[in-house]
Amino acid sequence: MQLNTSDWLVVIGYCLMVLVVGLYFARRAGEGTGEFFLAGRKLPWWLLGTSMVATTFSTDTPNLVTDLVRTGGVSQNWFWWAFLITGMCTVFFYAKLWRRSGALTDMSFYELRYSGKPAAFLRGFRALYLGVFFNVMIMATVTLAAIKIGGVLLGVGKFEVVLIAGTITVLYSATSGLWGVVVTDLLLFFIAMAGSVAAAYYALIQPEVGGLAGLVSNPALEGKLSFLPDFSDWRTAAAVFIVPVAVQWWSTWYPGAEPGGGGYIAQRMLAAKDEKEAMGATLWFNLAHYALRPWPWVLVALASLLVYPSLESIQMAFPHLDPSIIKNDLAAGSQHRLVLLPEFLTAIACVRAFLPLYAQCGHALHRDPGGSRNNRDATGENAIRLARLRALDRKYIEYAVDLASTCIVE
Repeated sequence: MQLNTSDWLVVIGYCLMVLVVGLYFARRAGEGTGEFFLAGRKLPWWLLGTSMVATTFSTDTPNLVTDLVRTGGVSQNWFWWAFLITGMCTVFFYAKLWRRSGALTDMSFYELRYSGKPAAFLRGFRALYLGVFFNVMIMATVTLAAIKIGGVLLGVGKFEVVLIAGTITVLYSATSGLWGVVVTDLLLFFIAMAGSVAAAYYALIQPEVGGLAGLVSNPALEGKLSFLPDFSDWRTAAAVFIVPVAVQWWSTWYPGAEPGGGGYIAQRMLAAKDEKEAMGATLWFNLAHYALRPWPWVLVALASLLVYPSLESIQMAFPHLDPSIIKNDLAAGSQHRLVLLPEFLTAIACVRAFLPLYAQCGHALHRDPGGSRNNRDATGENAIRLARLRALDRKYIEYAVDLASTCIVE
C-alpha cells in the first residue's frame, strides 16, 4: 500500500497526540500511587467503559475473528462470545464489590481477602505470573499481529514495528499513569471504530462481493453465515457452542472476562467515582465488546473469503510477505489493503491497525507495584518509580520474546 503525505501526517499526528497526552498527565500521575494507578478514583462510567473496550480492541483481535470466520463461519465466534455470561455476572454482582473494596489493584485485593504470609505469597505469585509471564506472552501475540498488519499495510519489517510501537507505548504509559491511558483509549476507540466501519464498507463494495446482498446470497459462503452452529453435527456444536456456554466461561481465565472481573477490568472498576459508576462502566463495556464492535470485523472476514478464497491467493497478492506468517488471520490486514481507501481513511485504517497495541500495552504497564495493604494509597514516589522501571523491563522482554518467536518460525 502506498501512503502519501496526508496519510503519514494523520498517522504521525496521532502518535504525537498520544505523547502530548502522556506528558500532560505526567505531573498528576506522579502525585501518588492513587493518581498513578487509579486516577484519583474520579473517573466516570463512560470513560472507564470505553477504555475497557479500547483495551480489548487488541491488534490481534480482528485477526482472530477473521481466522475463526474463514475456518468455521460466524458461529465459531461462540468460542469467545460465551464469555458474555461472565461479563454480565461482573456487571450485576461484582462491579460494586470491587469498587467498595478500596483496593489499589486487583493484586492487592488478595491481602484484603486473606491474611498473613500465605496472602503475601499469593499476591506475589500472581503479580509475577500475571504481571510478567502471562502479560509478556499476551503482548508478544499482540505485537506479532501488528507485525503482520505492518507488513501488509505499510510494507515495513518486524524490527521497525517493534521499535516504533514500543517506544511510543513506553513513553506515554510509563509517564502518564492511568489518566493518560484512559484518555488515549477514548481517542483510540473512535478512531478504531471509524477504521473498522470504513474497512467493512469498502470491502462490501468490491466487485467480487457485490454489496451486502451479494455477500449473503453468495453460494461460496454457504454454511458460513449462521449465527448458531449446526446442531445436527454434535461434535462441532459441542466444541463451538455447548462447551463454551456450559463450561468455558467460568473455568477459563480470559483477559477482559475473568470470572468476577480482574486485570484491567478490575483496575478501571477500582478507579470509578463510586459503585454506580463502576457498574455502568462494565455494562457499557460488555454491550460494546460483544454487540457493537465485532460485526465490522465479521463482514470483512466474510468478504475476504470471496476475494482471497485460499492462503495461496493471499500469498500471490502479497509476494513480499514472509510465507511463515501467511495464515487465514492475515486476510483482515489484506482486506484493509484491498479496499484502497481514500487518503484520509487509509490513514485511519493504519492508525486503527497499530494503536490498539498501545492500549494493550498501556494496561500491561500498570500492574501492582507491591506494598502494604495498610499503606495502599500512600504517596509512594518509590512505588511509582519502580512501576515505571518495571514497565521498561517488561517491554524489553515482551519484544524479545516476540522477535525470537518469529525467528524460530522462519
